[in-house]
Amino acid sequence: MRQIIIVGSGPAGFTAAIYAARANLKPLLIASSVEAGGELMNTTEVENFPGFPEGIMGPELMGKMQEQAERFGTEVVYDDVVRLELDGDVKTVTLGSGDTHEALAVIFATGSAYRKLGLADEERLSGHGVSWCATCDGFFFKNKTIAVVGGGDSAMEEATFLTRFAEKVHVIHRKDTLRASKIMQERAFTNDKIEFIWNAEVTAITGTDAVTGVELRDTVSGGTSTLDLDGLFIAIGNDPRTHLVHEQLELTADGTIAVEGRSSRTNLSGVFAAGDVIDPTYRQAVTAAASGTVAALDAEHYLTTLPADVVAHASEPELATTTN
Repeated sequence: MRQIIIVGSGPAGFTAAIYAARANLKPLLIASSVEAGGELMNTTEVENFPGFPEGIMGPELMGKMQEQAERFGTEVVYDDVVRLELDGDVKTVTLGSGDTHEALAVIFATGSAYRKLGLADEERLSGHGVSWCATCDGFFFKNKTIAVVGGGDSAMEEATFLTRFAEKVHVIHRKDTLRASKIMQERAFTNDKIEFIWNAEVTAITGTDAVTGVELRDTVSGGTSTLDLDGLFIAIGNDPRTHLVHEQLELTADGTIAVEGRSSRTNLSGVFAAGDVIDPTYRQAVTAAASGTVAALDAEHYLTTLPADVVAHASEPELATTTN
């Protein structure tokens, strides 16, 4: 049995691991088998994380966080959590491999997932012109005409990055103003390769084997039009990854995990949450990291309230048990 298990490997998860490991809690961090590192693994240059005045690439930043966490003794397992049993004094985490791990405390920091348009051909054409990750797929659209759907920072970052490859980048936004930060707007507005399509929403994606275009509806007049494209990048926000804790942890009206005030404490004793999974508003790497700090400190304090012999029993990690 462990003292603490951290589910999630983004800025919140790894920061929690750094603090927990430095407190000699010997944390086990479960990183996804395919999405380890969180959203920053799909970003380009990160310019607003303190300590990097020249900026740093997202994957490099996450690599440094993991290196720091492991330096202090964090054990990282690359697998997917398929079931959590969080009620009771001992928490159980079951992995896709069949292995199960037990802990006295769990920090849930699974972040958020890309939001989809919900169109019939969206999934069918995924990987065939439809993408949610410019850094992953931008290279495949050299000298092509593509579009980005969205009006926030992520959409502007995606559009600006894609101009490195594409001949033309349309930004499709359902309103006539952007919600992106001023600096991100300025970069997009001054880029000759970016063209804005205002008051428009995508109602269909066309193409048999690959994207050939989209159908648009004017959100003001209701009129329809078509736009020929080679690719469509969707950047309309994210939804918190809470499916593992439904009917166990209380959620807010925004779908995030509810915590007590500025703490990371959930409705279940010994269970803490951090990062984008509790934050519907700011959703920044630096705020997620700070949230991970809070969760680790809250978990450490919780462990001090438990009987000393119980904590001592969990101080030396045991091998996972495998279920058949």
